[in-house]
Amino acid sequence: MNGFQSWLIDYVLNSLWQTPLLLAAAWIAARVMKAAGPAAEHRVWVGALLLQSLLPAVSTLPWQRVYIAWPWHAQAAAAGDTQVSVQLSSGFAALRMPLPIMSALAIAYGVLTVFFITRFLWQCRRLRLLLRDTEPLELTGNAALFCARWSDLFHIHHPISIISSHTIFAPVTLGFARKYVMLPAGMANRLADQDLETAIAHEFAHIRRNDFLKNLLYEVLALPVSYHPCLWLTRQRITETREMVCDQMAAAESGAQEYAQSLLRLAALLLQAGPVRIPHAIGVFDANTLERRLMKLVEKKKEMGRLRLFVSLSACILLGIATATSAVALGIGAGQKESAGSDLSKSVPTSIPPEKMQAQLITKVPPMYPPAAKTARIQGTVVLNAVIGKDGHVDNLKVVSGPSKLQQSALDAVRQWLYKPYLVNGEPVEVETKISVIYSLQK
Repeated sequence: MNGFQSWLIDYVLNSLWQTPLLLAAAWIAARVMKAAGPAAEHRVWVGALLLQSLLPAVSTLPWQRVYIAWPWHAQAAAAGDTQVSVQLSSGFAALRMPLPIMSALAIAYGVLTVFFITRFLWQCRRLRLLLRDTEPLELTGNAALFCARWSDLFHIHHPISIISSHTIFAPVTLGFARKYVMLPAGMANRLADQDLETAIAHEFAHIRRNDFLKNLLYEVLALPVSYHPCLWLTRQRITETREMVCDQMAAAESGAQEYAQSLLRLAALLLQAGPVRIPHAIGVFDANTLERRLMKLVEKKKEMGRLRLFVSLSACILLGIATATSAVALGIGAGQKESAGSDLSKSVPTSIPPEKMQAQLITKVPPMYPPAAKTARIQGTVVLNAVIGKDGHVDNLKVVSGPSKLQQSALDAVRQWLYKPYLVNGEPVEVETKISVIYSLQK
């Protein structure tokens, strides 16, 4: 099995369980931040999607580990004001499976990912074809005044193109540098002024937030995990809270009760033909959660005090850090299951759990804090990759990362360490591990 295939399987295995874990954490955080308003909930769900997309990849990186440390005070030149701690790391918990199963898993994931990428590109092409079939729409009278008013209220200084289409059933917003508001053909003439202004206000709120570009970015980032149902739920919550945010922006100027009533009339009129989904476009009825949006608009709002907001926000940040750290710490790595007749050296794990290596350690020479680094108040962690030979000596030691002025001290000390030979089936074998030496100065 090649390195890329192994990495790909690690990514899939981690995404399988990390995605629902992050969904659960986001649901808790969204409940905590609910009183702060839809914008706070929306940020929680966007953060969840970003973590669901990126964290499985982070979990496969060798430098992302949570280690078990055993601290001790170094006997440096000025004992008592410095501290060096050493950590032994082995990386992932290994999950071994037959090579055909691993290959099938990688192929299935690749096929699904190609499908979602192809669908995304096809939807982009469909959107371009839809734009070709539109016609410029010159708004006059009150409709033109509404556009000018909401451009001014939302501080939109670039021109917005109003176009019409016979394909869509409700207003939608799209465009990057050039922004478009696409209206159903004849809609401007058959709506009452208040309802037309509601539709325009909502779409201009999307333009103010640049939701079309954000939505495309979220879709691209989510492509590697698009197969997972928990990601679909996260995307639904992002869409729902995004529409609530735009409702809130528009209702802040026109009044919540009036806006809600107008939105209900728009739904009764525009949804009669049934939904026609426009790929990637952002619209007033995009979330299919009209009832919850109306309830959010008319519910009695309670102001969240600054202290409560600070505590809630801090709790959500801590929850996110704890969830992400736990997910990385419990990362899963896949290894090929060896056959019964395999060579002994091939059946030995490439790394050993920290507690096992600590138990094997016979002689440990404490690293000395370099005086020059101490004077310059240089602190940090030196990560070493160590190969322990069959006789227990450190045969090969390389620096993975760390401050340059601290690296030699760590190398000099760890080279003198001695371990009990690591035995497999009663025979000593060569093993590999990582050792982290932490240098810190007391304040």
